[in-house]
Amino acid sequence: MSTLLAHSSSKGIQHEATAPTLQLEKVSVTYNLGPGSLSNGRNLTGSQIQYALKDISFAVDRGRRVAIVGPNGAGKSTLFKLIIGQLRPAQGRVHIFGHGPEEHICVGYVPQRSHIDWTFPVTVSDVVMMGRVGKIGFFRWPRRRDKEIVGQSLERVQAGHLAHKQIGELSGGQQQRVFIARALAQEAELLLLDEPLAGLDIPSQEAIFEILDSVQADDVTVLLATHDLSLAAEQFDQILLLNQKIIAYDIPTAVLTPDHLLQAYGGKSVNI
Repeated sequence: MSTLLAHSSSKGIQHEATAPTLQLEKVSVTYNLGPGSLSNGRNLTGSQIQYALKDISFAVDRGRRVAIVGPNGAGKSTLFKLIIGQLRPAQGRVHIFGHGPEEHICVGYVPQRSHIDWTFPVTVSDVVMMGRVGKIGFFRWPRRRDKEIVGQSLERVQAGHLAHKQIGELSGGQQQRVFIARALAQEAELLLLDEPLAGLDIPSQEAIFEILDSVQADDVTVLLATHDLSLAAEQFDQILLLNQKIIAYDIPTAVLTPDHLLQAYGGKSVNI
């Protein structure tokens, strides 16, 4: 349940009109000495420092659709945690519409399905209503308008008929659509999806991309982490190829070159 409620806030901030949706400037994230524990790295020096991400700089303009690709452990999920403000960088800055991530309620986040407790007794409608918390405020009852937005968001992802079902009863594809509906109810302008296509069949993947086409038409910026390089090449404006550092960030044909793939994946075979 904590993942369902995470990052909801009653705070908000005016966007800078000329700023890109997202901009990272020389951002690094390090590991603690304990295995697998991320740190801000401020107490580590020299050979103690192990980087999850190192010297990351890039910007994403409004309404763009960017695929984040790279091998396991490349830092894709860590990058998303920085953007939503769950992690703070050891160095560098993260800007969303010109301000730090902790000041925004416009970022919708769809985590990996394995990070969610699907047994928690909550309905689809309840999950989508959680997207309204930043607008309503904690411990306040939803208003009529909030309920209307939840219904509209579910209809937009073709899940209105699922509103009263328990979230754990749904298929993987339905669950992902519901979490996108939560972001729509949140009125997200930046949508992050962490491997949302994993384990989904082709029709379910196609349904997700129909929704993403729709939100992109509304000028919503989309970042999606995936291992499928062919899909990234076919469906995205730009690709960010990552392995602790940025290997390449450009249009698909400029990123998915043999040299870039060798740098990112080493001797591992990859399919395009």
